[in-house]
Amino acid sequence: MQHRSGFINLLGKPNVGKSTLMNALVGERLSIITPKAQTTRHRIYGIINAEDFQIVLSDLPGIIEDPGYMMQESMMSFVRTALEDADAFVYMVEAGDSPEKQPEIYRTIQKMEMPVLVLINKMDKLTQEKVQEQIDLYQNDFPAAKVLPISALNGFHVDETLQWMLAQLPAGPAYYDKDAITDKPERFFAAEIIREKILMNYTKEIPYSCEVTIESFKEDEDIIRIRAVIYVERDSQKIILIGKDGAKLKKVGIQSREDMEKFFQKRIYLETFVKVLSNWRNNDRSLRSFGYRE
Repeated sequence: MQHRSGFINLLGKPNVGKSTLMNALVGERLSIITPKAQTTRHRIYGIINAEDFQIVLSDLPGIIEDPGYMMQESMMSFVRTALEDADAFVYMVEAGDSPEKQPEIYRTIQKMEMPVLVLINKMDKLTQEKVQEQIDLYQNDFPAAKVLPISALNGFHVDETLQWMLAQLPAGPAYYDKDAITDKPERFFAAEIIREKILMNYTKEIPYSCEVTIESFKEDEDIIRIRAVIYVERDSQKIILIGKDGAKLKKVGIQSREDMEKFFQKRIYLETFVKVLSNWRNNDRSLRSFGYRE
């Protein structure tokens, strides 16, 4: 039996459902999901394994055409790198969005001689007639591509998406251990769970001004002890994040601990602290320490 393996990269505008699709395909909640744009900040590999194949699926930040911070520029560098190292692309759009409103990378992919799957997500929002209109529009832009309406949240056409991916894989050995489901360490997911709760519990600029690092991750037989630091850019943001008598931060901590216990399948002891790191989103040294730059 010939083994096949390859890299397939997920691209699209913010909030189109890339992370939901990757989680559905991998069968684990690797990427955090919120209704807010720019939830995904890093490139995350989700690894799908079977005896005769390995798919390394890359979830990427949503495409920002006009980055406002050095951090966003770094996020877009992950996207640009993804144009160079794929065996195939999955470009996802939201039902109702038109080809004319896609970012420049959409045009770049059009010109590349690479297998492309265009997914029209959230298709349950449209009538069947409108869905067909969307298929025709994107098929016109990508005559050689497969265009498929899906609902990543409800699992509609997710299996068909997987079958298309399998068909694109070249022959080759596995890139990662067959037990691996991601390239990221446990600390990364602990930090991402906390960041997800911040995105869910705060509005306006607060979630986007926060970065979470794990200072300590100590695993014993029956418990994991985690010490996390949440960085903000200003003292006023720190006050809002903590809340009156620490109530808001406590809520984030409780929700994070509950999700971590599900993810790690162990009891979690979580400590959270808030520190001010002025203008970290525009500071090269800070961005390097947070993993946005090499």
